[in-house]
Amino acid sequence: MYAVIKTGGKQYRVSAGTKLKVEQLSADVGAEVVIDQVLMVGSGESVQIGQPLVTGANVKVTVLGHGRADKVLIFKHRRRKHYKRQGGHRQWFSEIFVAGIDDGKGGVATAEAPQAA
Repeated sequence: MYAVIKTGGKQYRVSAGTKLKVEQLSADVGAEVVIDQVLMVGSGESVQIGQPLVTGANVKVTVLGHGRADKVLIFKHRRRKHYKRQGGHRQWFSEIFVAGIDDGKGGVATAEAPQAA
């Protein structure tokens, strides 16, 4: 079973047991968060597409950690005008683990939490 969720203004295709980095969530490390903005749920041949959301569907995730992405350089330059500006940006992210998907019609997919290293 897989789902397409929306968080942080972006869409992600997730399945139970996957880890991914999303825009920073306001939750502590180890907290369980329920994402109810599910755009699509698929299981084999059957697919539920929301208009815009699938009613009753949700995805349970566990926050594994927070961090910052690699630096992106911003460089402005005007030729022959002696103008140069340089800046940088590091985006905050949260690493999450998808613990379970509920399609709202009785179908549930779960996964065991990863072991801490």
